[in-house]
Amino acid sequence: MGNRNSTQSRTLQARAERIFPGGVNSPVRGFRSVGGEPPFVARAEGAYLYDADGNRYIDYFGSWGPMILGHAFPPVVEAIQRAARDSSSFGASTAAEGDLAELVMACYPVIERMRFVSSGTEATMSAIRLARAATGRKRIVKFEGCYHGHSDGLLVKAGSGVATLGIPGSAGVPEEIAQLTLALPYNDLGAVRAAFTAHPDEIAAVILEPVVGNAGCIPPAAGYLEGLRAITAENGALLIIDEVMTGFRLSLGGAQQVYGIQPDLTTLGKIIGGGLPCGAFGGKRQFMELLAPLGPVYQAGTLSGNPLAMAAGQATVGYLREHAAEVYPQLEAVSKAVAEGVAAEAAQAGVPITLKRVGSMWTWFFTSQPVTDYAQAALSDTAAFGRFHRAMLEAGIWLPPSQFEAMFLGMAHGASEVEATVAAARAAFQNL
Repeated sequence: MGNRNSTQSRTLQARAERIFPGGVNSPVRGFRSVGGEPPFVARAEGAYLYDADGNRYIDYFGSWGPMILGHAFPPVVEAIQRAARDSSSFGASTAAEGDLAELVMACYPVIERMRFVSSGTEATMSAIRLARAATGRKRIVKFEGCYHGHSDGLLVKAGSGVATLGIPGSAGVPEEIAQLTLALPYNDLGAVRAAFTAHPDEIAAVILEPVVGNAGCIPPAAGYLEGLRAITAENGALLIIDEVMTGFRLSLGGAQQVYGIQPDLTTLGKIIGGGLPCGAFGGKRQFMELLAPLGPVYQAGTLSGNPLAMAAGQATVGYLREHAAEVYPQLEAVSKAVAEGVAAEAAQAGVPITLKRVGSMWTWFFTSQPVTDYAQAALSDTAAFGRFHRAMLEAGIWLPPSQFEAMFLGMAHGASEVEATVAAARAAFQNL
């Protein structure tokens, strides 16, 4: 593209800064860590975003994951339109909730009972509360660089925007709450065993992203997830797998299917709402039936199971289930082509990059060192990534504005998008 016009986006950004803190309604939308001016999106279709000035970009964050079928996918749009004609919200039960839940549970057999919420943050927060009630314990284990939403107890050495902005935790979180969270290095089973030894009968749950996506994409080491399952079972703690990002993306059954792991509780989001606000948590019946109105654990949400989100989710998950045999091989092939194609251009230009990819999520870490945890990811040259990001954006390729976010693509991406991306990267590396 080059020489893109940004007049309208610049005007809209100036207005946003007079209204919203930092000019954004979510910190991950800001460009502070990469520099440059954030475009304002006017519309999207397929693999492309169009900004307020009419510039077109190949989209590699896909609303941070849910646009697996492409933007404005006709069956999803039509489902939302049909549902909206009957009202956008009821605050009462609908058949659509059960319809989507049955689709989800068919893909995740470990989920015997589930409950819809409106965000991934609500899902993880509720799962933690449930685990504490089920075990009578207070402490939880999470892993450095894993982001599970912005509830108080989970904003301890979190990834995502927290890592991007260089914030170790968050102001406003009482120390008494933060102390109940043990943040350990990812891919280190020894650290987990040591934590259980140091805090016997105190740890309610271990929660993790099975493939880290919020410190950049970091896969689990061989045997790591199996080890966590064994350690939690031995110590009477619950294993919570946060598939808000990986669910339905890595496979129809998410990371659990890919790695053969059965958690006690699962959290889902992103894709199950087809791009609308939606999340869910579920798991073994014995735990889920502790929720009110059956049990003593209170959790509620007026907009949970919103009919528009249920309709979009049914259209999305239903399509994925019906077409899984073509969807996931295509996502694998296109992701491999673009991720490895760009990495090859970096190597040719002498730019040190470590590629980490699992299916259709990946990260180019600007470092020559291995990346198996957040501490290693944090050694990346973020200034170089920022220059790369700006060059790619100028060429019409919109990457997540952070070294510490995974990239995503969808079914609308194909050979022409791969070719354009690799060519843009070639030019960017020559001038890096």
